Amino acid sequence: MSDMLKLTKTQIRKIVVHAAGLARKAEFGTGIDAVYRVIDHLGFVQLDTNFVVERAHHQVMFARIPDYEKQWLAELVEEGLVYEYLTSDAGYLPMHDFRYSLPVKESFANNGKPLSPAESRLMSNVLDRVEREGPLTVGDFDDDRIEASTGWWDWRPAKVALERLYLEGKLMVTRSKTFKKNYDLPLNLVPAETDQTAPSAEEFARYVIRRTLGGLGVAYGKEIAWRARRVKGNLVKKVLEEMVANGELRSVTVDGLKTAPLYMLSEQAVDIEIAGDVFILSPFDILNVFRHRLKDFFDFDYQIECFVPAPKRKFGYFSLPVLAGDAFIARMDAKADRKQKMLIVHNLYFEDVNLNDQLIGKFVEALKAFVLFNQCRDIRFVKTNNNAYIDAIRHMLSE
Repeated sequence: MSDMLKLTKTQIRKIVVHAAGLARKAEFGTGIDAVYRVIDHLGFVQLDTNFVVERAHHQVMFARIPDYEKQWLAELVEEGLVYEYLTSDAGYLPMHDFRYSLPVKESFANNGKPLSPAESRLMSNVLDRVEREGPLTVGDFDDDRIEASTGWWDWRPAKVALERLYLEGKLMVTRSKTFKKNYDLPLNLVPAETDQTAPSAEEFARYVIRRTLGGLGVAYGKEIAWRARRVKGNLVKKVLEEMVANGELRSVTVDGLKTAPLYMLSEQAVDIEIAGDVFILSPFDILNVFRHRLKDFFDFDYQIECFVPAPKRKFGYFSLPVLAGDAFIARMDAKADRKQKMLIVHNLYFEDVNLNDQLIGKFVEALKAFVLFNQCRDIRFVKTNNNAYIDAIRHMLSE
């Protein structure tokens, strides 16, 4: 039976930052091999289509790999080392974990809306075309919509068929340079040596638990369960208790903080050193996707406001968390004006922290790199809550 481990919030923050791969710059090295190491370490890198600044999955990589190039993700997919799928969310996963996507696919197949005869024929026809013609996009199918579209998610039948075939595992997707989906057969994308044996319910639960804690460091039960949410009747809760009982996991409490039960891997180091570097992060970075953790551990009350009606936004449409060491120092609502080659910072809101010249200097270096990463040449600040910090940043940028 594992003993309860009591940690300070400082220890928790450092464990979480280290698990996210943000303890120091270039923790995974450089080059395309580092991209694979990031995905393999985190187990899952969420992708997002929002293009206000560079897309989330690329920003996740750039934050950790200083020389990151966007085509490297596509190259890893082409080499059969990485694949895209929707498990808890859409994202990139290491190919050697492929077998653990099978319960999710089975769940989609068994629990989806029953098909009408016409829908079944359409899915068979779509799959037949991909088998005969090779990879296809939704644009390769005639517009078979009967009624006019009513919004973003009012997909036409061919798109619905392609997506259902993808979710059920009969098709897989790759991405074009413009981020459009190409639908292809698993036979063409999954290397022959890949283990495709369906895991047992216990194996799947254990995989989810270990993978989640590997990327989060310390997690609540609901975060671990989230990673298995597509599989109805999963055994995560049961296996979680068993792993605590047999010593594979530690139960954790936080000094001075009343929380739901927390867990970490027994082999997880407790005393972590971090370098204090500055990172401009995506809202969909693994560090940020579970907002309650940010509030509990970092005293950072964060919400991505692109889903909030404009009049109710406090910080801006797409504010990016700025991390320095184990503390969030700012949130930056930015947009890349690609025609003008200008990164426009609509709002740079500083948290209630004291920043010395050295830390501001590190932030400036991160800003310079972020500007170039977004194919911009300059940066313009529109609004801030701290003019002194902005003046210091402008001065350092001009040097």
